[in-house]
Amino acid sequence: MAKKRKCGVLLPISSLPSKYGIGCFDKKAYEFVDALKAAGQSYWQILPLGPTSYGDSPYQSFSTFAGNPYFISLEELIKEGVLTKKECDSVDFGEDTTSVDYAKLYEGRMILLRKAYERSNIYMDPEFRKFQEEEAWWLKDYALFMAVKKRFGGVQWSEWAEDIRLRWQNALDYYREEMYFEIEFQEYMQFKFRQQWMKLKAYANEKGIQIIGDIPIYVAMDSADTWANPWLFKLDEKNCPTQVAGCPPDGFSATGQLWGNPLYNWEVHRNSGYEWWIKRIANCFRLYDVVRIDHFRGFDEYYAIPYGDKTAENGWWEKGPGIDLFRAISASLGDREIIAEDLGYMTDTVKQLVEESGYPNMKVIEFAFDERDTGNASDYLPHNYPRNCVVYTGTHDNETLLSWLEDITPAERRQVRKYLNNFKDSGKELCNDLICLVMQSVANLCIVPMQDYLGLDNSARMNQPSTLGKNWKWRLKEGQFTAELQKEMLELATRYGRR
Repeated sequence: MAKKRKCGVLLPISSLPSKYGIGCFDKKAYEFVDALKAAGQSYWQILPLGPTSYGDSPYQSFSTFAGNPYFISLEELIKEGVLTKKECDSVDFGEDTTSVDYAKLYEGRMILLRKAYERSNIYMDPEFRKFQEEEAWWLKDYALFMAVKKRFGGVQWSEWAEDIRLRWQNALDYYREEMYFEIEFQEYMQFKFRQQWMKLKAYANEKGIQIIGDIPIYVAMDSADTWANPWLFKLDEKNCPTQVAGCPPDGFSATGQLWGNPLYNWEVHRNSGYEWWIKRIANCFRLYDVVRIDHFRGFDEYYAIPYGDKTAENGWWEKGPGIDLFRAISASLGDREIIAEDLGYMTDTVKQLVEESGYPNMKVIEFAFDERDTGNASDYLPHNYPRNCVVYTGTHDNETLLSWLEDITPAERRQVRKYLNNFKDSGKELCNDLICLVMQSVANLCIVPMQDYLGLDNSARMNQPSTLGKNWKWRLKEGQFTAELQKEMLELATRYGRR
C-alpha cells in the first residue's frame, strides 16, 4: 500500500443508483467517481464482482474469474442499438429504488441481455474473438458450466447427470455442440462486463481514484472453479466434498459457523507452484488496483468440518500454505498491493504470517469498545494502530455506526464517550466524531462505508452474517451523495492530511 495518508469510501457496485433495478456500470457510476474526487477521496472499495448465486451473496459466486452480468449497463447497450429505451423501461425491476429486488432482476435482466446478444452479431466482432482466445483458460469452462446449469434447471452441478458431472470427454463434446448459442451468450455477457468495467476503472484511475477489490479465500461448491478443477479441492472420487469450511464454536455461536465451501487440497497447489492461485490473483489485478483477501487467517490455519455435518462442532484446525503461497505470488507477479483481512481471533502464528507478508491488516472501530476487553489494550483502539494498516468504521458485515451506537451496551457506550471525551452528543454527532477518530489515526489508509457518512441506520446495512433474505439489497438514493456532503468529506480529508 502507498505510504502516504489517504482515504476512501466503501460502496458496492450494486448499491449505486440506477433506474434499472441495481447499480451498474452506467453514467451514475461515473458520477460517483466524480463525487469521490470532489470529496477528496483516493480509493473506492467495492465488493466481489462475480456472478451471484442463490442468496445473492457476492462471496458465493458461480466463478472467481467471471463478472456479474447484472452490472452490465443497459444504457450502453441502448447506445449500441441492440436494445431500445422502451424495452428497458417496460421491465418491472421493482418500485423501491433503495433496495435490489433480485427475483425481478433475474427475470427481467436476462431477457434484455439475451435480446441484446441475439441482435449483436457478436461473432463478427474481432474484439470479441480476441477476448474468447485470451480468456479461454477460464471462459470456456465457465460458459459451458452456466449453459449446462440452465439445461438442468439451475440445480447444483453435483446433481447433474454423471457423464457431465464427472466431465467425461464425450459429454463435454456433446454439450459444447448442443448448447453452442447458449455458451456464446454467456461469453457475450462476460465480454460486455469486462469491456464496460475496464472503461469505468480507467476513468476512475484518470480521476485519481484507485479501486480496492475483494475476494473470498474460498470458492463456492456450486461453481465452475470446483467443477472444472476438482483435483484442487478435497473431493472424493465422485467429486463430492470430504471436508468443508467454517469456523469453530465461540462466544457468538455455540455451534460454530458452517460455510460449506470445499477446502483446498494444498498439497496439490504446492506441487503445481500455486499456479491456480497465481492466475486468480493476476486476474484480480487486471480488475482492481488493490485487492483485499477475505479470511486471511485461513492461509495459516483453516478449520475443517466433515462433509454432511449439520454444525461446525466436530471440526478441527489444519495447517494452511502459510507464507509460501505469497512468496510464490510475489515471485510471479512482483510486489502487489494486498490488504489482509485478519479480523476475529488472531493467534500468534496468524500475526506472524501477516507481519511476514508485509501486507497491511485491518482495524475496525466498532470492535474497539467490547466490554469484554479490559483497559486500553484492544488492537482496535486507534492509539494502538501501526501505520501499515487500513482502518474502517465498519465493513459490509457490520452494523452501520448509527445503529451500532444504539445497540451496544451502556458500559460500551460509556467507553466510547470517554475515548471521544464527548458526554453530550448522541446519534449522528457521535458518528461524526468516530469518523474523525479514524481519519486522524496514524493508519495509512482510512475507509468509511457510504452509509456511515450519510448517518444511516441498519435499514441500510449491507449484510448480517448467518442470515438470509434481507442482505445485499441496500442502494444509494439518487442525489443522496450531495455537494454539501462532498464538501464536508473534502474538509475532513484535508484537515487530517489524507489528500
